[in-house]
Amino acid sequence: MPGIFSRIVSGEIPCHKVAESDQFLAFLDINPLAKGHTLVIPKTEVDYIFDMDESLFKDCFSFAQKVGKAIHASIPCVKVGIAVIGLEVPHAHIHLVPLQDLHDLEFSRPKLTLDQEELSAIAAAIRDKMVY
Repeated sequence: MPGIFSRIVSGEIPCHKVAESDQFLAFLDINPLAKGHTLVIPKTEVDYIFDMDESLFKDCFSFAQKVGKAIHASIPCVKVGIAVIGLEVPHAHIHLVPLQDLHDLEFSRPKLTLDQEELSAIAAAIRDKMVY
């Protein structure tokens, strides 16, 4: 049975898409640490990020860099932090989180609750700054 991220890739589960290529998808986290918290995933279901073949791994981080730059250009923040944890969903993914300070990347913090309209507006703002 496909995992939740594969179901998002197939369109079975909706998401607030930020960017997409033939190999990768970036979408807003529905339980964000900060406004603009985005997940970057390979469309191919791989559980552990270090199990990706070298080319896919490099391309994934290159894609994440483009998304991170768009986040930084559209969301007021000092920098965009990056985290790869991989314990909560068995599909490799990169968290890109707008940061104001060091503690903004602590996953034990309470998550934000954003409505669908606000998520849509954030995703659109990031999409507008994407450079492929």
